[in-house]
Amino acid sequence: MSDLDEFRKEKDEFFRTDHHSPLAHEQTHDFSGLEYFPENPDLVVVSELQPHAEGGEVTMETSTGEAQVYDRAGVIHFNVDGEPAQVTLYRPRGENNFFLPFRDALSGTETYGAGRYLEVDLPHNGHVVVDFNYAYNPSCAYNPVYSCPLPPRENWLKVPIRAGEKNFPGAEPH
Repeated sequence: MSDLDEFRKEKDEFFRTDHHSPLAHEQTHDFSGLEYFPENPDLVVVSELQPHAEGGEVTMETSTGEAQVYDRAGVIHFNVDGEPAQVTLYRPRGENNFFLPFRDALSGTETYGAGRYLEVDLPHNGHVVVDFNYAYNPSCAYNPVYSCPLPPRENWLKVPIRAGEKNFPGAEPH
């Protein structure tokens, strides 16, 4: 079993059995696991982190109408099926990793309409590794009581990211 398969198995078990699961209790009764795209090695991006032209902080709206402030950490450039793409990585205040909220060409159809997330480790030897196979839906995709940051327009990709979690049945985009 690959690391990704093990990760997905453990996540499904957490959703099904843990009292900290984002699923409402009644959802756990019929929960048979999340749906995922097959592992896609082409969507493991190793890139140099480039400075963001605007730099500074960005305020993200949330699914409940609040706001959260992040610092722009930089931009990565990559290709998806021969098409150029770029995303901005953000640094959550007080955390030692990067946060990547994004929407893609599949948002609202095959993936959650409000976008998906990734946690990205700090650069190693000047490069970051962004593995879209670990892209996940925010907690508000499963339960509207959660407040989730919405991806800023600069991270609305025109390309499809066929990796990570698919849409959750019954999820309504915010």
